[in-house]
Amino acid sequence: MINISTKKILGARLAPIVGALILAGCSTLAPDYSRSEIDIVNSLDNSSEVQSQGLSNQYANQVPWKSFIQDSRLTQIIELALNSNRSLRQTLADVESARATYRIQKADLYPKIDVGLSGNRSKATSSEITTSYQAQAGLTNYEIDLFGKTRSLNTVQMEAYLASEEAAKAAQISLIGEIANAWLTLAADKNQLSLAKETAVNAGKAMAITNKRLQLGVDSRIDVASAETIYHSASSDIANFTTQVAQDLNALQLLVGEPIPDDLLPQDLPNSESLLSDVPAGLSSSVLLQRPDVLAAEHTLKSANANIGVARAAFFPSLSLTATGGLASNVLADIFSGGASSIWTLAPSLTLPIFDGGANDANLAYSEAQQTKYLAAYEYAIQSAFSEVADALARRATIQDQLNAEQALVTAASRSYDLSIARYEGGVDSFQNALEAQRIMYQAKQSLILTKQADLNNRITLYRVLGGGLAQQDSNAVGG
Repeated sequence: MINISTKKILGARLAPIVGALILAGCSTLAPDYSRSEIDIVNSLDNSSEVQSQGLSNQYANQVPWKSFIQDSRLTQIIELALNSNRSLRQTLADVESARATYRIQKADLYPKIDVGLSGNRSKATSSEITTSYQAQAGLTNYEIDLFGKTRSLNTVQMEAYLASEEAAKAAQISLIGEIANAWLTLAADKNQLSLAKETAVNAGKAMAITNKRLQLGVDSRIDVASAETIYHSASSDIANFTTQVAQDLNALQLLVGEPIPDDLLPQDLPNSESLLSDVPAGLSSSVLLQRPDVLAAEHTLKSANANIGVARAAFFPSLSLTATGGLASNVLADIFSGGASSIWTLAPSLTLPIFDGGANDANLAYSEAQQTKYLAAYEYAIQSAFSEVADALARRATIQDQLNAEQALVTAASRSYDLSIARYEGGVDSFQNALEAQRIMYQAKQSLILTKQADLNNRITLYRVLGGGLAQQDSNAVGG
């Protein structure tokens, strides 16, 4: 074993070499990166429809999802999904793989130094036996990064890792939105099922009345048949929504990745105030630029940009170095006591590409084409983000008017139905008017349920497309 003093001697001899190698080179050949500017991003800033909704200037990506979602049942289900969803696990594993790949590439920035102790004992023709010992530390074939090739490769992997990390955030935001929408779909279909059962009960009562009046000679068989139509229609809806509820539960459990306790499932659609907080829009262009999927596209672009530096560096000479320093002695003890003589080797080698059949030119052309491709992908990601936000805001601007109108329609249709039934039972009006009023009321209530669901889905969608509360989440350190 080499003692501490010997290690210091070896370290002192190699330190100047290692320091020079680390400081070699001052720049890379990659193009300077500048963020792409797209005018379309700012066109939402002065939207009158948005301002009329009273949205604040706070950014949605600054609001944690647990603060946005108010219902404790839904937050618990989302927490289960974030821990158990298999698709998300795959994405997070990809992030760890990218991080490990980056660390492997980063290690090439530094010399790899090995320490060894060897001994040799031999006998010559003179029958004299000689013994020698050596302790040495050194590096082998370390490429000095004169033109930034290794640093560009390091940047390529670092940006790929950061892109995967942002993609994982985007996947988490998407999963939160999918869970919330699946939970709301289950709640809405349970409401539809309850409405169908209620309508079937009322239709059954109407059937009983018309059958009795038929026996008394007041109503005709047409009235009885008409009463049966609404009853059988509601019965069909009961069967349909019973299936839908079961399928909704299956879909929700698949997203979560494990069985869901019954007490966390909704029984009906909650109102928007008890389920979700108001969505802060924050209509600055930075909202779109900080979306995880947009950031992922930008990191991928930066990775492609760094690849151009790698391709350019291939045209220039590469300098590699093998160097060792150590101690030698005929007596092993002299190495440990400091009485040995010094030994060293220094073997630089320079390689200059002369003829490669156009491989370097083709590789550079490929890297530049990839950079152009990912620039277009980045700009498209921004345009897609703008389109999604614009669509969500357009729906947000009119959904409350639709809710108010449909709530008024349900109120009017219910009053019309009550009056029509009363007039029918009093012999003032025909059953056909009562039947039509019941159909209108049933359809109006169905439509109101769907619109309430659409309102809640729109709030969730707007929160998601504006960043979803994870864009500012601290990243793990990329080093080490």
